[in-house]
Amino acid sequence: MKTLIFTTFLLLFTHEILPQFTSSNLPIIVINTNGGVIVDDEKIPADMGVIYNGEGIRNNLSDPFNHYNGKIGIEFRGSSSQQFPKKPYAIETRDSTGENLNVMLLGMPSENDWVFNAEYNDKTMMRDVLVYDMARTTGSYASRTRYFEFVLNNEYVGTYVLMEKIKQDKGRVNIKGLDPDDIDGDNLTGGYIIKVDKLDGEDNGWWTSTYPPFAGCPFPTKYQFHIPKPADIVPQQVNYIKSFITNFESVMNSPTFEDTATGYPKITDEMSFVDFFLINEVAKNVDGYRLSSFMYKDRDSKNPKLVMGPVWDFNIALGNANYYDGWLQNGWELQYLTSEPSFLNGGDQFQVPFWWKKLFESQRFKSKVKERWAELKTGALNKDRIFAKIDSLVTYLNESQIRNFQRWPILNQYVWPNYYIGNSYANEITYLKNWINGRLLWMNSAINLFTTVNDESQIPVSELMISNYPNPFNPSTTIEYSIPSDGYLKIDIFTAEGRQLKTLFEGKVQSGRYNKNLNFGEINASSGVYIAVIKFVPESGPVNIKSTKLMLLK
Repeated sequence: MKTLIFTTFLLLFTHEILPQFTSSNLPIIVINTNGGVIVDDEKIPADMGVIYNGEGIRNNLSDPFNHYNGKIGIEFRGSSSQQFPKKPYAIETRDSTGENLNVMLLGMPSENDWVFNAEYNDKTMMRDVLVYDMARTTGSYASRTRYFEFVLNNEYVGTYVLMEKIKQDKGRVNIKGLDPDDIDGDNLTGGYIIKVDKLDGEDNGWWTSTYPPFAGCPFPTKYQFHIPKPADIVPQQVNYIKSFITNFESVMNSPTFEDTATGYPKITDEMSFVDFFLINEVAKNVDGYRLSSFMYKDRDSKNPKLVMGPVWDFNIALGNANYYDGWLQNGWELQYLTSEPSFLNGGDQFQVPFWWKKLFESQRFKSKVKERWAELKTGALNKDRIFAKIDSLVTYLNESQIRNFQRWPILNQYVWPNYYIGNSYANEITYLKNWINGRLLWMNSAINLFTTVNDESQIPVSELMISNYPNPFNPSTTIEYSIPSDGYLKIDIFTAEGRQLKTLFEGKVQSGRYNKNLNFGEINASSGVYIAVIKFVPESGPVNIKSTKLMLLK
């Protein structure tokens, strides 16, 4: 009887209020603020219902709320994006008493903080989705995304993207949680998430770097506390993470910052910086490195190194910006943002931290970029793979994009900061594909000119060793190993029961230290213990075998 009354109400609601929107192939989210006015920096209470009948099954506005039906807090989010009529929102799922409630939304791991991204000035509505997909395919964490159609206070407001907010969580940034009483020992050393960004939002706090972005720069780098939040972090934790980042900057400022024993390779997850660079450069992100830039630090017992990422915010990337050379398919954006006089002296207060320029001038870093590019250009950053993703999204959004642009008729109109203005959705997609194709071609040519530095292979080692970091991990970890002499090497990955999953490496090697990324997301493995076995056959002498345990926690 209740279902019948509910369905009758929604049928009347649909007929009288929204005759143009009755069903969708996308999930439908309905929010009612019950007369409350949504504001910035303070969530107001509201009711939210989600209609999702399963993949490939049509969702009707007259269907009951079958995926979520409960309380939330809602506020505006974003900075420049709030100027647009189609607003982005931050959502917090709550229980009946107003406390945070962890729930699974549209197949994403259970949490309580969510982002409704409007994608207003990205008329393809897929730049964020595409770039996060690239990042996840490299083995790094990036926000998961799901499209939906949105009804707010009885008004259809278009196609949105549900995203995970960057947080410490087993299903998001998988680092140890930090409680207020974690004030000494290993507990104090993690986990922290720090960001370089605009100073917007509620409960904000930061400290100022002692190193300016460049000599004479009037705008200092400010590191913000993202996790724990400023209201939750205690003085001992503030002092620890400030000292850790200051030490990192001191190392980067030294003339021996490339040294493998004392420089940045010793204290950072080097490949996370390489991947962060490659993702931001493929996207030619005008906000890259200086805004929405996150880094995190886990407990020393899990991973003592500074990790760069996750990547965030690409709606004005991939050729969608008409400033700071963002529309050009050629040129390094990092080089522009750290060397172009018109930018450095133009009064933009959001400058790039000095250490990014030092990295880009480092032959070692460029060598790592070249090595990683050779791997990713056939995988995560492969044009055919990216185009296949675009085509699948075009098909998925085929009907909802029509309604979205009826509600927001901005095709063939300039919306800040568009460089290209297409007169149809198809034109916007064609421009995006052509831009990506040209960008990948230019990057491949430019990276091929980088010099390969085989410094690690020259470091003498005395014995066969293997380890990994981080551990536990999700979904990827780095296998580190040392080879005492020239010979033949094989690295295999096994389950705890002894079943072989894959061969990570096989071939001839020289004496030295090496690392390989292992992405369990490509194996589709479940949580548990796995074994990495390294077998080394030297040119002379006995065969040597060693192993290490890998713990995958999803």
